[in-house]
Amino acid sequence: MPEEQQQKSRESRPPREGGRGPGDRGPRGDRPGGDRGGDRGGRPGGDRGPDRGRFDGFQEIELEKLISDSLYLDNQAHAVVSRMRDMDSGTKTQLRRLYSAVRRAVRAPESERQHEFVMLRARLAYTIARHGLRSLDQLEKLLLQVTRKNDSRGYERFKDLFEAIVAYNE
Repeated sequence: MPEEQQQKSRESRPPREGGRGPGDRGPRGDRPGGDRGGDRGGRPGGDRGPDRGRFDGFQEIELEKLISDSLYLDNQAHAVVSRMRDMDSGTKTQLRRLYSAVRRAVRAPESERQHEFVMLRARLAYTIARHGLRSLDQLEKLLLQVTRKNDSRGYERFKDLFEAIVAYNE
């Protein structure tokens, strides 16, 4: 009997805000299996369809050239910023936060520097995926090269490149 009373009490309640009545499931209840669907409300990076994959058409940034040629570094920074303006909706704040993390990793003691850059790569990958900043995929690949080489000049030049990107994006 108590079960019948609960059922009656639920039926006599006024409908909830948002138009859902008793027994209605949440916003995902009308989709089979609670599927989240592809619509993310227009949020950048939300559409993961076949044309939203990684862009492999970019020319990879060469680490050795970056270390030895300042003009190459400058040109690559301009290219990244140009792609960002064309493709992404990344904010200046996101870039500055990443740049701060790069500076902290460069200042880390030499024995911990490689680990800091490995963690930086993870953070960069998350930011790229979370905010749809596909124009920064090249930097993620470059960061992998820098980390594997584990050379202080490479770390410094990566920081310089990031600094130039932040400056040109202002």
